[in-house]
Amino acid sequence: MSGTRDDGSYRAAGWGWFLAWVLVGACAGIGLAAILTVGVVFVVLAAVAAVFLLRTGPARAVVGGVSGVALPLFYLAYLNRGGPGEVCHAVPGGQSCTDEYMPVPFLVAGALVLVAGCVIHVMTGRRGRAGRVQEAGRAGHARGPGPEGSHLRDRTPGNARPGQCRPNDCT
Repeated sequence: MSGTRDDGSYRAAGWGWFLAWVLVGACAGIGLAAILTVGVVFVVLAAVAAVFLLRTGPARAVVGGVSGVALPLFYLAYLNRGGPGEVCHAVPGGQSCTDEYMPVPFLVAGALVLVAGCVIHVMTGRRGRAGRVQEAGRAGHARGPGPEGSHLRDRTPGNARPGQCRPNDCT
């Protein structure tokens, strides 16, 4: 498989790593929001997962952690969906009232963070692929014919081997 090919498996793998980082970011966000109770466990879990992903995955997928912070924000918006103000619910034997915040700021912040992380991931992926194609193109033209079956080759007459170039590429 060539490093310059833009096939679906490469893109799917990139998004898989991104989603793994989304989970790490969500875990860290929940941990920080609940730091006085069970948050320490979530923060430690996020740290261990981050170390594992940093050692095994591509570095550009780290922005998924930024998008992961959106999940706790969406959850906070959901919890405050009846607000702002005092919201009462019927319970057996009476009612229970709680003060809720306005959910819109949590929803907007979550959407902005989620979209920002996705856009940064897409942009770094495009820049990385474009750089690899340009480097491979320069390397292929500077050294002559590439490996068998490569379409990156020196286009000087007489350097073509059977099956090496695409139709209409050989001079």
